Parts: sequence; C-alpha cells; structure tokens
Amino acid sequence: MTSRLERFIDQGVGRVPADIVLKGGRFFDLVTGELVQSDIAIGADRIVGTSGDYEGETEIDISDRIVVPGFIDTHLHIESSLVTPHEFDRSVLPYGVTTAICDPHEIANVLGTAGIEFFLESALETIMDIRVQLSSCVPATHLETSGADLPIERLLPFRHHPKVIGLAEFMNFPGVIHKDPVCMAKLDAFQGDHIDGHAPLLSGNDLNGYLSAGIRTEHECTTAGEALEKIRKGMHILVREGSVSKDLAALIPIITERLSPFLALCTDDRNPLDIAEQGHLDHMIRTAIASGVEPLAIYRAASISAARAFGLKDRGLVAPGWRADLVVLDSLENCRADMVFSAGRRVTDALFSSRRPVAPIGLDSVKARPVNAAHFGVPVAEGETPVIGVIPGKIITEHRRYRLPVRGNETTVDLANDIIKVAVIERHGKNGNHANGFVQGFGLKKGAIASTVGHDSHNICVVGVSEDDMARAANRLGEIKGGFVVVEDGKVTGEIALPIAGLMSLEPYETVRDTLHQLRKAALELGATLEEPFLQLAFLPLPVIPHLKISDRGMVDVDKFALIG
Repeated sequence: MTSRLERFIDQGVGRVPADIVLKGGRFFDLVTGELVQSDIAIGADRIVGTSGDYEGETEIDISDRIVVPGFIDTHLHIESSLVTPHEFDRSVLPYGVTTAICDPHEIANVLGTAGIEFFLESALETIMDIRVQLSSCVPATHLETSGADLPIERLLPFRHHPKVIGLAEFMNFPGVIHKDPVCMAKLDAFQGDHIDGHAPLLSGNDLNGYLSAGIRTEHECTTAGEALEKIRKGMHILVREGSVSKDLAALIPIITERLSPFLALCTDDRNPLDIAEQGHLDHMIRTAIASGVEPLAIYRAASISAARAFGLKDRGLVAPGWRADLVVLDSLENCRADMVFSAGRRVTDALFSSRRPVAPIGLDSVKARPVNAAHFGVPVAEGETPVIGVIPGKIITEHRRYRLPVRGNETTVDLANDIIKVAVIERHGKNGNHANGFVQGFGLKKGAIASTVGHDSHNICVVGVSEDDMARAANRLGEIKGGFVVVEDGKVTGEIALPIAGLMSLEPYETVRDTLHQLRKAALELGATLEEPFLQLAFLPLPVIPHLKISDRGMVDVDKFALIG
C-alpha cells in the first residue's frame, strides 16, 4: 500500500494525477520576484508540483489569475472581531488569511485558563490554521483589577499543545527592565521558545535590556525611526493596521525589498465593520502597493517573512513540499481573492459547515454593582485637571491638563473643548472599584457610550456628557451580559450583546456586522467624530500604552507607571 509520503512523491514526479491542479495561471515567486506561468499541483494538504504541466483528479482553470501564498496575520486578538473563533474563521479566511497567530489575552483576563482552553479547542476545529500564543500578562499590570491571574505555573501545562507557538506579547516592559520576579519567571521558562514583544517608544539601553530577555517580535512601532532601531537590534517588525491603531502609512518607508525579510503584517484589533467594508491583510497589501511599495516586499511580509519569524517552516511559498495555503488573485495590485485554499482544501460554505462546534463559555462574567449618576461625580481639585487626549488612529494618548468648569462642588465637562467624562467600573465581582476622569477627542455633545470591552482587564468603560446616561449605559451592560451600549436622554438607542466573557457575540458574523452599523449610527447621533469610537473607548483603560490612561483604580500616568494622586 502506497504511503501518504510516497503518493506525494509520485504526484510530484507526475507518475499519478495530483488531487487538484490549478491550470492556466501564474504564481508569484517570492524568491526572485517573477511571475511564473505554471500549473500548480496539490496533493492532500501540500503543493506537490510547480513549473510544469500536471494532470489532476480535479482541474481548475485559473487563466489570467495570479497565485500567492496564503497570508499570515502575525498578531491579533480574535476577541476584537467580537465573534467566536469559528465565526472569525468564516469571515476572514475568504480574504486569503490562512494563518492567524492570536493572543487570547482578552478572554484570559476575564476567565483565566478556561479562556485559553476555549481558544485551543476552537483552533483544533477551524479551517484556518489558528495558532495561539500564551498570554503573558494576566493581569497586564498591578494598576488594574483583572478577572484572572495567570502565573507561570498555569501557563506551562499548555506549552506543548500543538497549536501553541510561545509566549504572547510581553506588555509589562517596565517589569522586564526592572526584573520583576513574576516577569522573570515567565521569561525564564520560555527561553528558547518564541517570545512576542510589546514595547511602544522603548529605545536605547532600555530597549537593549528588553531584547536581552529573548524577545524577538514587535507590533507597537508607530514611526519608521522606531522600527529601524528595533530592526537593527534584531527584532522582526510586525506592521500593524487595525481598526484603531493604524501604523501602515507611517511605516511605508521601511517596507522595502531589502528589509522585507525582517517584516510581517498584523491587525492586532479589527472589527467586523472594517473587515466587511475593507477586508483584512489584503487591505494592507492593496494600500501599501498604492502607496508605492514594491509588490515583492509587501507579499513577502504577508507570508514567507511572517512564517519564518514565528517558526512556521512549512508555509509561505508557492513551491513543492510546502503547505497548500494559496490565494488566487485577480492581480497583485488589487489583491482581491477569487479563490482560497487552506491546507489544500478549497474554501467553501460546505467546508465551514464540516467543522465541529465548540460550546460558548463565560456567559455570566459581568458582575458589576449597579450605579447611579452620583457615582460619576468628580470633586473639585486645585489647579489643572489631567485629561486623556485621544489621538485618532492611535492607541497612544496624550497627557493633557486643563482648568475645567466647576458646578457646585464638582468638576464638570467642557464641551467647548470636547472634554467629557470617562469612568471605569470593576465588573469581575472582586472589589467594586469605580474611577472617574476626563477625556478629550470623542466629539460627544450629549448622552453616553459604554462597553465591557476594555483592554486589557475588560472592566466597564463609559464616556459621556450626562451622568444619568452614563449610569443607564453601565447598568444596561449588566442586563445584556456585556457588550456595547449607546444611551441618549435615558433611552438605549443602540446596543450589541457580547455575552461570551463580555467580549464576543453568540450571533453569526453577518448579524454582528449589521448590528454594528446601527450602533455606529447611534454614536454619531451623539456627535461622535471618531471613525471607531467603540474600540477607541476600549483602549482608554490600557495602562501599558503611553501616556495617560484610566483603570478601575484611577487615572494612570503610564510614563511613571503609577496612579495619579
């Protein structure tokens, strides 16, 4: 009986027909940069022949089309798509993303190891190859209240799971530099494995110390200069274009043929609306080429360079013996997928239907105490008040200071300067913490917006003009078991329920997408000016991103890594 391996050899030599042959097209050779006219023969899950003529049990005409390797998203949080891994698979794979390297950091911060187990079980069923990095910072810092605590002892049992690559983004870079014992235990345990980085604006000797811990990749570069320093010091830069963090334009100068072996692409956090309206990594590729990037550089970053950065040795080229993750395009410039193959399987609705479902978890994770308008009062303080300054398209915020209006014995909003209230409410049922502050840049003129998606500890975060509406929005989140809520004059004008850990919907991707359209419309009715107000809101409590943030414990000066007063 012929073995699987022997059959691959026979198919490659041409002794027996391949399982599938793509005929009449060209493939993009990422070694030479040439477009090669050729049949592409597939046996089971791998490519068995190129640069020749082949017969196949199934033959598909792809005349006038170009074949490229499947795209690899090297860093993302599937939870930010607001759907389950199964629905993410169904929504993104048709755009050509055949591998996704995810950090289940969001669900792990809410549910701990149960969240990681849910993702690993799901990854074994999806058509896309979902790989998991073990969440390194749960909780992310000591400056917030998380739903779980994952010391090294709780991560090690997952280390050798077939879907695990290594240790996920190490966000606590001050903890690394100052040799925090908890950080050191995790880093020491994963020496020799992949350790993903997260060090925005870190440079000089501090960066040297951070990299000396064995950290090799980074997705937080926001300027070409920052990226070049990190590349020179041995980092592989993951160029990011998400729904909030949009760094592609700033990093276009480094996406060159010379540097492409040290680059990859990622989305980090991308919502269903952007996926539906723009696409995924294909959107980044189109945009880069339109901005003057050579196709060879950006397609390398999207596949072979990404695969090598994360030790995925079986994918990234259209070549015999390589995994048959393939995207059939109309053109390199348009990057529109006509056909996608994942491990040799043509992606169809029937293929998605063959997956085994995975039961949802964390359906009762929102345990916040009810609040009223009085909970959102900010006492008058002498001098200027710290204000979080939102920068559109960035998760970095500015530390601004204003002398704000006073009403009675409370400091209040300043709509003339687009300054409204922000609050974070602990929702894991641990301590009932509630912190208030001010934020500038949302554009709201009335009402409130609230969310249980609040990186990284995912407490309730709410912004608003009216304290009554802020209370109504926060309480409504408890009623729907998590999600996003918009309130105007005491009335809920838009909402989406995310009952899986307060992060993901039970509904199909299309339902979530359509609901988000209505939610965005409701936010615009309040005066919102941000392109993505909900995910921007979700990053206000993230105390590992400079410069000023807010957690359930209070306002956080990230530069000093300390609570303010």
